[in-house]
Amino acid sequence: MSSTATPVSSASEIPKITLHWLEKSCSQRILWLLEELSILYGIEVHKRDPKTNLTLPELKTVHPLGKFPVITVGDHTIAESAVIVEYLSEHFRTALIPSKWKDGCKGKLGGDTEEYLHYRYYMHYCEGSLMSLLMVSLVANSLRAPVPFFICPVTSGISAKIRSGYLEPNLVTHFGLTSADIMMSFPILRPGPAGLAKETHSKLFAYAELLKGSESYKRAVDKIVKLEGKYTLL
Repeated sequence: MSSTATPVSSASEIPKITLHWLEKSCSQRILWLLEELSILYGIEVHKRDPKTNLTLPELKTVHPLGKFPVITVGDHTIAESAVIVEYLSEHFRTALIPSKWKDGCKGKLGGDTEEYLHYRYYMHYCEGSLMSLLMVSLVANSLRAPVPFFICPVTSGISAKIRSGYLEPNLVTHFGLTSADIMMSFPILRPGPAGLAKETHSKLFAYAELLKGSESYKRAVDKIVKLEGKYTLL
């Protein structure tokens, strides 16, 4: 894993970065990224409604939709995990982003490297496809009901896609840790992961262990324990 950082302005010139942390949310990915970037940041902790487990109305002062995670960078308020991850990665650590252009093809349509397209796909596949299905499963589990029958074929297809497209023949980490790995960590690191069996998804479990071995991930977990008293994913 590369540790080469993109040159940035002196610390006194960098706008203050604050992570708005909502308990029981996907904010852990942003905390991991901030630790990986080794930059100064603050954390503002927000709680859910203890009765409904929903976001409190007053948190709309942080973001109009009450969505989390959110970061503030100077005067900017930035929401949506993929946007936050791309924004910070592009500013502070281009080594987390695979090289975009093939030799001699900079700026040319179709001149992108396979590694870069692979990276961009999983940056957005996570939230655009995988997380929505994961949320359906979480809601069904919270109601103590099975995943609806019409969702089962889709979840099976998603599982197969992860295994064949993301883990075979190469892990993203074959190219070094990328921001896409950090994005994918939330569904991948859930217990199971996500209810899958190790016997049938051994590479997926191996990938999860690889992610958990990152020193910056371990630092993020330690901070989460200090914030919430324990570390659990939804």
